[in-house]
Amino acid sequence: MTTNNPNTITITELRTVLTLGTVYGIRMLGLFMILPVFALYAKQLPDYTPLKVGIAIGIYGLAQALLQIPLGLLSDRIGRKSVIIGGLVVYALGSIVAANAATLYWIILGRAIQGSGAIAAVIMATVADLTRKEVRTQAMAIIGIGIGAAFILSMLLGPILEHWIGVPGIFWLSCGLALCSIMAILLLVPTPRPLGLSIDTTDSIGTQINKVLFNSELLRANFGIFTLQLLMTSLFLVVPLELNLFGIPSAHHWQVYIPVILISVVGIVPLVIMERRGNSSIKGLVLLGILVLLGAEVGLFVWGNDFVGFISALLLYFIAFNLLEAVLPSLVTRIAPANAKGIAMGIFSSSQFLGAFCGGIFGGLAQQALGLDGVFLLGATVATLWLLVAVSMVDPSSGSTLS
Repeated sequence: MTTNNPNTITITELRTVLTLGTVYGIRMLGLFMILPVFALYAKQLPDYTPLKVGIAIGIYGLAQALLQIPLGLLSDRIGRKSVIIGGLVVYALGSIVAANAATLYWIILGRAIQGSGAIAAVIMATVADLTRKEVRTQAMAIIGIGIGAAFILSMLLGPILEHWIGVPGIFWLSCGLALCSIMAILLLVPTPRPLGLSIDTTDSIGTQINKVLFNSELLRANFGIFTLQLLMTSLFLVVPLELNLFGIPSAHHWQVYIPVILISVVGIVPLVIMERRGNSSIKGLVLLGILVLLGAEVGLFVWGNDFVGFISALLLYFIAFNLLEAVLPSLVTRIAPANAKGIAMGIFSSSQFLGAFCGGIFGGLAQQALGLDGVFLLGATVATLWLLVAVSMVDPSSGSTLS
């Protein structure tokens, strides 16, 4: 279908983007949905330790981080849809392994296999292939909304589904959703034309990667998203346990998460609008977000025994998280070299998933050594380090890039 207005997304483009966004969201559910329930479930397993719980949650992110760029390059050669379908098959197999696991070791293996279907970057590349440049920003925004919706749904559905079908049932559901996603890709997404050798750049892939890896501003952004995900993953090793100590059954944890997340989303809207209109600096928003994040981690430590104080600190945490989750990708697209934005986003995505892995490892170690409060101390320390790294960042003007 065509349109007279080049800035209007067509029905075909919209259908494609919605399908790909839904598949992307389902993949993110694999990371998010067990966060609010797994720490409690794992305590029933015979080989339980906090460190193993952290590994089980985070290993998904490690596999994602390692394979995003290789699978992205593979999709350039054999086609996007083939890699997406293959990744969904791998994800489904990992879900089956985890669903049948009787020990944490087998769950770790299943989660690692799940994460090996690392198709996030390929999905984003497919969106770019199948949409016109005039509507690409709209398309990416739709994908972003899908990711945010997946996170909110995971906080709502995780505790409810755990109560109904248990954690193994959540893994079986993930398998079924992956298989449904394969059908959606086959039936609803057009096959992008092969890129061949017609890449609009005179630089080799190695040169483009070097431009990204040695750009100090991109390094700061990658460190930022790494830290943000580290803090999120480590936080959910202990928040479900804290809520249980306050006498809230796990099946009702969503009654805490959903209001907190929704209020936090509403809270950042004015800040994001101000930045888009040029009324505030992107550097200022990043520093504000980090400061609020640091304050929230301190608050969680100080008010760990007070319900109102704990929930207030959790609300501050999610305000900062949602703000930074919205701002950091925008920052990368502004400062990445024009002919290396795809690689820049691939490395950014890998940094994000690697942070999730490290959050599981270091959070598990902190909990094992110092108890629940140790995770909040870890968070405050890492947030302070991020603040020191970010304070000297360059504030890019709208639409500018740095070589």
